[in-house]
Amino acid sequence: MMNEKTEKFYHLMEKLIRAMTQVNRFDKYAILRGVADMCKFYGVSMAVYEFYQSSTDEKHKKGDKIVCFDDGNAGDVSYTERILTKSRAIVKGTAYMSKDTPPLSPEDEDKLQLVTRMLLSFLSRHRLEGVVEKYTFYDDTGYRNVRSFLRYLEVLSENNSLGGHTALYYNLRHFTLVNRDIGRSAGDIAMRNYFEMIEKIIGDKGTICRVGGDNFVAVFEDELTDVILNILKGAPVVYDNNSGKRIMVSANTGVFRMHEGYKFDTPGDIMDRILSSSHAAKSGGKDHVVFFDEKMEISKEKRMLIQQHFPQALKNEEFKVFYQPKIDIVTGELVGGEALCRWFRDGKIVPPMEFIPILEQNTDICQLDFYMLDHVCRDIRRWLDEGRNVVRISVNLSRKHMMDVDLLEHIIEIIDRNNVPHEYIEIELTETTTDVEFRDLKRVVSSLQQKGIYTSVDDFGMGYSSLNLIREIPWNVLKVDRSFLPVDDDDAESTRSVMFKYVVAMAQDLGLECVAEGVETSHQVKVLRDNNCIFAQGFLFDKPLPLNEFEERMNEHFYKVKDE
Repeated sequence: MMNEKTEKFYHLMEKLIRAMTQVNRFDKYAILRGVADMCKFYGVSMAVYEFYQSSTDEKHKKGDKIVCFDDGNAGDVSYTERILTKSRAIVKGTAYMSKDTPPLSPEDEDKLQLVTRMLLSFLSRHRLEGVVEKYTFYDDTGYRNVRSFLRYLEVLSENNSLGGHTALYYNLRHFTLVNRDIGRSAGDIAMRNYFEMIEKIIGDKGTICRVGGDNFVAVFEDELTDVILNILKGAPVVYDNNSGKRIMVSANTGVFRMHEGYKFDTPGDIMDRILSSSHAAKSGGKDHVVFFDEKMEISKEKRMLIQQHFPQALKNEEFKVFYQPKIDIVTGELVGGEALCRWFRDGKIVPPMEFIPILEQNTDICQLDFYMLDHVCRDIRRWLDEGRNVVRISVNLSRKHMMDVDLLEHIIEIIDRNNVPHEYIEIELTETTTDVEFRDLKRVVSSLQQKGIYTSVDDFGMGYSSLNLIREIPWNVLKVDRSFLPVDDDDAESTRSVMFKYVVAMAQDLGLECVAEGVETSHQVKVLRDNNCIFAQGFLFDKPLPLNEFEERMNEHFYKVKDE
């Protein structure tokens, strides 16, 4: 028959176990009350629980420490239990007793140790669940991650609450430049403060999570959409919490509003919609915000179709080289050509803007570029063998090549395999948008120069740090973007005219060959002559021509050039 003390122990134990085994909720306070009752029963003055994720953290006291009970009376350590879990985490429980408390009997010590081990087992498991939650649904910098976002969408779906919510995907604009200007640590502070600005508005009406880098996703009730989009269009953000210094931060944002009754097959359906609209925003949406519509679904299908057909189209040589002439406007002489890609499929031309941006989303564009270079080299070799008056041909390379450390070897292999003298090839590269790409571009251009291959910078004035681009990289040719070229309505004092004048003068002072793109009128020819820019290409002379027509122009070799 149980004595009164043993009966009391089992009653307290049952109460504690019941608090720890609630199925649908974790009541921390009920457990702490159970621990307190057990401590009072055995005369324990203080009970402490510690959790460390590793022995190193334990050594440096970097972990969680919870005082489960403290009656205010100083005491000595009566009992300590330390458990090393399978995940190498460490949990410790320590019981203290005041000096005037009678010592426990061996039977009571066993029972107290049993309670301690049971409590440590429960608390360590619960704490490890928290660690798993942290590493599963948070990234290593403390942001909720994309798994957290998808889980939130699933909860909304299970509750039939997707309708009336807005989802968005945003990418911080030019944040590489922000990090360069204010430093990466200050940039991290700005990013966090921008995130928290939006998070505070969302509150408990949604969630915001980080996808990676400077990319984020959020979902929230429709009523918050306008105020959040205003922040994403641009807002001042503190980047130095001590001085209060601020910087403007804005984002490219894709938005998807869910109508009442909206349902998805998987949360990925929403990710697809906000990601595709974000790509559209990055390409120049109004205020860099684009709302998803059904046309984007069609675009997605078209993108998948192009990616599916590309390998076979490459094998079947459906891609043809067209050549756009470059003209010396003083003599009218044909001095070069630019190789441009045209895709002929099922008797029709697929417009470049329908497949080039899609191929640039992965390394497919690199395969196409090498294919184009190879076919240009074949043409040049044949022209040389036929005794034609061969001109230098420029071939475009995508930025995707910049990370290829063996790019020079790949280019040289194609040119030399076709036995083409290097001076007949010009590699045309567009301006970079980040400082990382800038370093890669400098490496590539310098290497090409050493091999005697001409290089030209395309769309000058449209990218990252244009002045550094021509100051630090040894180009041969600078192609002035058509946006700098004055139009017929511009007078000599217009902003465009002044900028064109100084860009050409600067190129000449640096010893660069200067080519004006997009020349369409005789007035523009006069502007070129007035500014001593003698090389041009554009529809005024010729559109991009198929091979046989370009060969006819090579035979004629001269154009009639008139200005107004």
